[in-house]
Amino acid sequence: MNAAEVVNALLVQRFGVALADVTDETPLRTLRIDSLALEELRVLIEDQLDIDLEEVPLTPRDTVGRLVAAVNGMVPA
Repeated sequence: MNAAEVVNALLVQRFGVALADVTDETPLRTLRIDSLALEELRVLIEDQLDIDLEEVPLTPRDTVGRLVAAVNGMVPA
């Protein structure tokens, strides 16, 4: 799975977000991802992709696209 697939799958399966609502431009807060949920999402992504996102500044105001880009930047080629 690539970063976008992992993020989308987690948003849908673990956070109950409708797949139709997930676009690159959608702010995470619009999907009801608050700071606590974002931290949980971060940990789930780290576990699935075996990466460390600790140094990546993310907030609920960031978009799904920004999150995916941040994850892509951490995934080894």
